[in-house]
Amino acid sequence: MKRALITGITGQDGSYLAEFLLARTDYEVHGLVRRSSSLNRQRIDHLFALDRSVSDRLHLHYADLADASSLAMVMELVRPDEVYNLGAQSHVRVSFDQPLYTADVVGLGTLRLLEAVRHLNRSQPVRFYQASSSEMYGSAPPPQGLDTPFHPRSPYACAKLYAHWQTINYREAYGLFACSGILFNHESPRRGESFVTRKATLGATRIKEGLQKKLVMGNLDARRDWGFAGDYVRAMWLMLQHDKPDDYVVATGQTFSVRALLELAFSLVGLDYQDFVEFDTRYTRPSEVDVLLGDPSKAMNVLGWKPEVDFRGLITMMVEHDLELARRERFASTYRQT
Repeated sequence: MKRALITGITGQDGSYLAEFLLARTDYEVHGLVRRSSSLNRQRIDHLFALDRSVSDRLHLHYADLADASSLAMVMELVRPDEVYNLGAQSHVRVSFDQPLYTADVVGLGTLRLLEAVRHLNRSQPVRFYQASSSEMYGSAPPPQGLDTPFHPRSPYACAKLYAHWQTINYREAYGLFACSGILFNHESPRRGESFVTRKATLGATRIKEGLQKKLVMGNLDARRDWGFAGDYVRAMWLMLQHDKPDDYVVATGQTFSVRALLELAFSLVGLDYQDFVEFDTRYTRPSEVDVLLGDPSKAMNVLGWKPEVDFRGLITMMVEHDLELARRERFASTYRQT
């Protein structure tokens, strides 16, 4: 049975990846969680409620990407065959407010993990996946592919680029089986509520149910290549099953504006976004990334990967999920009043 270690297992991508690996009967999954005063594990709670043949293969360990000793300890304890580094401070706008923390966890955190993997790799083979980001391209003209020069436009993107090149360096310097997946925007009903897609689908459904009156947004003209997170974790796994380590762009090859996102999300609940959405400069970035459009041809041709959920299907999935949440919230509010 293979052992996989996932940093960021309680996040959107980590939960989908854990779910994907546990669905395969040949994996034991270990996840890193940070010790805190409150638990934030709702995205993986359902995995512990599954049949014991599945839940008994899921294990959590306290560690932190900011703490090298904890990473080394868990690496020696678990001795994984595969390591997926998905942990990060991943909100781009927040990275402008917390640049040092972002650089430490996203950039140096990856280096700390690579060092732990390198030491374990001396005694057993380990395969490493690094979650790189389309934000590294920044202002580079679209479409963006593996030959496109990087031009990061945020502290988050700069930290991701550092981690990306460290991954390549460890592959070339130490012969580590290390892959980087340059993932373009990928969303789901498990996306954090402060991210633009989830903010749009939550806002539309809460307005529909009378729970709020307006939605305040930033730049509506920014364009992104949006895919489904469940599709993208499959690409991560495929990279580590290939016979040689390499880097890949994972994207849909289509781009849509935030305005188009809002138009679709509100139309799915029978509303016109223009009646409810307001602009506020507080939600814009100091340096904007106008268009991200990925070229996933290598991932498709070499790995045989392709996205299964299109943009409309993704937003429909998210709206249906959030509409159910809004209805529950409205019912609970009505029940309390009676």
